[in-house]
Amino acid sequence: MISNIAELIADRIGAMPAGERRAAQTLIASYPMIGLKTVAEFSSAAGVSSPTILRFVARLGFQNYPEFQSSLQDELAAQLQSPAIRTLNPPSLSGGTVSPMLEATLDNMRETFRHLSDKQLADIATRLAERRGKTFLIGGRFTDPLARYMAAHLAVIQPDVFHLAGQESMWRDRLIDMGKRDVLVIFDIRRYQDSLVRFAEKAHQRGVQIVLFTDQWLSPIARFARHVIAGRTAVPSAWDSSAALFVVAETLIGAVTRRLEADGARRIREMEGLR
Repeated sequence: MISNIAELIADRIGAMPAGERRAAQTLIASYPMIGLKTVAEFSSAAGVSSPTILRFVARLGFQNYPEFQSSLQDELAAQLQSPAIRTLNPPSLSGGTVSPMLEATLDNMRETFRHLSDKQLADIATRLAERRGKTFLIGGRFTDPLARYMAAHLAVIQPDVFHLAGQESMWRDRLIDMGKRDVLVIFDIRRYQDSLVRFAEKAHQRGVQIVLFTDQWLSPIARFARHVIAGRTAVPSAWDSSAALFVVAETLIGAVTRRLEADGARRIREMEGLR
């Protein structure tokens, strides 16, 4: 599989000088649109020189800036695809129906974890295991079951875990209970949900730390997020697959459980005694 630009950044940002790192962070914060502007406009937004932008592009493996922009344009076209478009232009399948889906799903999982560092997963798990604030979880039309699943597990091993369900007005009402000590976990894949973007922006303004589960094309919520998990979701189907994101969620559930081993076990015993 060919890595997209967000994945290339995740792989290489650790080796980037400060200026190139600012360029990378600026691109992720306004992905992919700032990269489709001129070099001068990109450099101005990042607060670095134009040569720094060109070195950043070269570090990602592109021969020149037009090649970099062409790749971003291809990603943007893929990001905007609807299920209807993918139904009208189905990928060619060989070897039956099940095998290509299975292989694509397994490839998605491998690629997702290839671009996720152990440090990033550890940092997120540590933050979710902290007892200093509340944890809120929410998802979109098709991803909210992942948020509900993760919330159900985390609520067993620690208090103050809340799944936000219902209509957007109900989510907004919960903002009054959110502050700088709290974490908001959001699941949002293409085509990104405007209501979630608005909610994330409001939470960010209140100082809430956001952990975003998204796809390789990055939800606009990325610009508000402290941590971004970009999973592979494309499969030979009209529908995207959340399987890779589900496995990442389960990985984090396991990591948080280990960090809360004593308190979590005590809480589970007490919970069982109340049943």
